[in-house]
Amino acid sequence: MKIKSKKIVWFGAALVILLGYFIWDGYTQPSIKDLPGGFEEVAFVRNEQNKGAIVRVYAVTVQDPHAADYEACADLFPTNDYGSVTKVYFFDKSAAYPTELTLEEPHFDTQKFASLRIVKRYGAKEN
Repeated sequence: MKIKSKKIVWFGAALVILLGYFIWDGYTQPSIKDLPGGFEEVAFVRNEQNKGAIVRVYAVTVQDPHAADYEACADLFPTNDYGSVTKVYFFDKSAAYPTELTLEEPHFDTQKFASLRIVKRYGAKEN
């Protein structure tokens, strides 16, 4: 085998290994289902803003509120820069919880639903 064809084979093998790693890494990322507490996302709303602050609001149910790692769960939701905010409302799965949210505060009917915890994440304010 010539040197040039050996280089092509090695380059191809390296490319296949690299591609395989990216695919494996993409499918093994942690999700809220991997955390203790039995989390499940049940509602989501996002503003239409493509410039400036993005507002995301999530409703997440918790099966075991005492074992739940709320902060780790909130860390898995996206946050952008430019003053954006991500709000995650946690609800007991055994009680009533909203399946629809609004962008206007308080984001759900507080007469019908009571959240266990609210975690907010803010993006950096860049100019």
